[in-house]
Amino acid sequence: MIKKLKTGLLAMAIAGMAVISPASADLSEVLESGTVKIAIPENFPPFGSLGAEGEYVGYDVDVAKMIAEDLGVELELVPVTSKQRIPFLETDRVDLVISSMGANPSRAKSIWFSSAYAPFFSGAFSASEMEISSLADLAGKKVGVTGGTLEDLELTEKGPEGIEVVRFGDNAATLSAYLSKQVDVLVTGNTVAAQLSSDNPGLDIETKFIIKESPAFIGIKKGQTDLLQWVNVFILHKKLGGQLNELSEKWLGQELPPLPSL
Repeated sequence: MIKKLKTGLLAMAIAGMAVISPASADLSEVLESGTVKIAIPENFPPFGSLGAEGEYVGYDVDVAKMIAEDLGVELELVPVTSKQRIPFLETDRVDLVISSMGANPSRAKSIWFSSAYAPFFSGAFSASEMEISSLADLAGKKVGVTGGTLEDLELTEKGPEGIEVVRFGDNAATLSAYLSKQVDVLVTGNTVAAQLSSDNPGLDIETKFIIKESPAFIGIKKGQTDLLQWVNVFILHKKLGGQLNELSEKWLGQELPPLPSL
């Protein structure tokens, strides 16, 4: 009887190890495959967009390139929209998501986040003559936002009664709506508004107020402990070495501010 009990306990332990082990093999699998698949923004300059030479460029693209170089593997860029970021990670279509993604408790139910690697804030932008300085002032206004983004979540949760939120499928459509005056106010990231102003020198647009500070984090599939640890060491290394500061100055026009670590 004792012998059978020991055998049963041993079998249970082995079975338990079999269940747990795949989660710790994530980094080794990437290294063995020789390729890392990284989701980057499809159309979200200056973080990621299709450049004049037909290749994707931007802050997130450069971070993805550095990750592949430090891993010693080939890089496969996978352009995604905002709504595709988490599903692509959950279904193993990508290994990492580097797509200007903010971290929040809702998203953390589905995926893991690294320490922050890039600065970002969401704000309300409109013509200089429009007098708005808070969310409450958006009542009665048509507000354009890209659906599924952090800005959309904030407006849905905290927007005042009487606000008319007009959601678009991607950033390009949202910006086009503001340019064509389909909406009164643009709610988006600071870098997006800056790019819009740069591309349209005569455009009357200014920052009205900050809705949320939201640094960008790298998304990693739940259970991939080794890969998460490696990415956090990578981010620390690039902050201390100045590489992330160089990218911030190159793409965002500002020095890298202090960023939170997880």
